[in-house]
Amino acid sequence: MYVAIVTETYPPEINGVALTVRSLEEGLSELGHRVAIVRPRRGDRQAPRQDELLVPGMGLPRYPGLHMGLPATRRLVRHWGTDRPDAIYVATEGPLGASAVAAARRLGIPATTGYHTRFDDYLADYGIGALAPLARRWLRHVHNRAGATLVPTRALVEELTGRGFRTVLRLARAVDTRRFDPAHRDPALRAAWGAAPDTPVVIHVGRIAAEKNLQLAVRAFRALQEDRPDARFVLVGDGPARAALERANPDFVFCGIQRDMALARHFASGDVFLFPSTTETFGNVTLEAMASGVATVAFDYGAAREHIRNGISGRTIALGDEIDFVRAACMLGTEPALRARLAAAGRQAVAELEPRAVSARFAQILADLRTHPPQADLQGIEVPR
Repeated sequence: MYVAIVTETYPPEINGVALTVRSLEEGLSELGHRVAIVRPRRGDRQAPRQDELLVPGMGLPRYPGLHMGLPATRRLVRHWGTDRPDAIYVATEGPLGASAVAAARRLGIPATTGYHTRFDDYLADYGIGALAPLARRWLRHVHNRAGATLVPTRALVEELTGRGFRTVLRLARAVDTRRFDPAHRDPALRAAWGAAPDTPVVIHVGRIAAEKNLQLAVRAFRALQEDRPDARFVLVGDGPARAALERANPDFVFCGIQRDMALARHFASGDVFLFPSTTETFGNVTLEAMASGVATVAFDYGAAREHIRNGISGRTIALGDEIDFVRAACMLGTEPALRARLAAAGRQAVAELEPRAVSARFAQILADLRTHPPQADLQGIEVPR
């Protein structure tokens, strides 16, 4: 099968969408499928790889470091008209993603979309919350023009179905338990952080941005310090809020963006993973922390609701209960036997989320949609061009 994947973000960008897309691409290729990528060009001199189409893009307003693709319906119709995919997967709902769905409909190629990011919920964090209703309508419009919308949790299937999204299917997320493994714990790295073997190290991995609710993680860590003044807080990642957070907390360890085995060592060298975000569709880093053998505290939704049993394989906190979040962080930070038990169970809980199995399920969904392709939309309606 020949699958075209359309995405506004792709490695070397580091975020959940980019890494999920790459995982799906690699998984399909390993299963013997041909995969092509359509994404925005970044820099005038960037040359496409084989089976890659680069289209014009621009920086995402008020979100430094991320790009979005510009509308490209006509170009995609021409491109796919001569090199026709069997199926198209649209990972993002920006102008490029919307035009890819439109092109697929015109050509009668089955298309699925992925609901990866709650853009409507993010708007308030950037001072434009009044646009949220418009964003929700846009998201529903884009996804409903495809054959199916893929989401990572059962809760999200129910939520989007209740909001008028049609044909919402669950596709579990994978985690590479060979890469994210407690065996990669690195005493030398911990020493560089100023942590002794018995020092509790709180870690956060992710984009350092307003919508990640990091002030709650800061509060939780400061509360832990009242009992364990030697505790360390390590932040892995970068983003628009980093500079202010670093100025306000000069004792924190900021490691910047880490990749591949370096990221695995950073994860496994922590003791308590705090994930205070309330705006994720999933939260891949939750699975990576669990696979790394790090006791995890997260709100009860997304990956945490799907994979953590509260008090057994981690701690899940009722959404919005910041007091309990702080309490749980302090408990795990001060009770090494408890966090060791939860960490071991957390590792076991994600052991079956093997990337190859998830990719096989993805391929099956695409193949099933081929047997019920959409009608060609040659007459068209108002679509981005």
